[in-house]
Amino acid sequence: MEKGYKKLRVYAEAHKLTIAVYQITENFPKSEVFGLTSQMRRAAVSVVANILEGQARSGKKEFKQFLFVANGSLVELEYYFELARDLGYISAAEYGHLEMQRRTTGSLLGGLIKHLKLDT
Repeated sequence: MEKGYKKLRVYAEAHKLTIAVYQITENFPKSEVFGLTSQMRRAAVSVVANILEGQARSGKKEFKQFLFVANGSLVELEYYFELARDLGYISAAEYGHLEMQRRTTGSLLGGLIKHLKLDT
């Protein structure tokens, strides 16, 4: 039986974003392994982890709280992507791809939060 979170489109998009972040940070300078590489990866994983943990909770109020944390991590990623581009670690095209994936995830996350607010 499929886990409940796997039915959520926001999970699928957040997972794609996390994979993209891991792949792109493979090419970052080794000097960033404990800096920007780590920060970007942790923020991306936090988005997915908070969606999953929130969905596993019994109440909608708790679920929303975890979704707000996930949204905060998405905002962090917005800056990290900009910083990586400005430092020359990623190209403008890579930045565009990451930012598009982040916005798609954010849009779905916002829709889910709104749905839960209306449903309570």
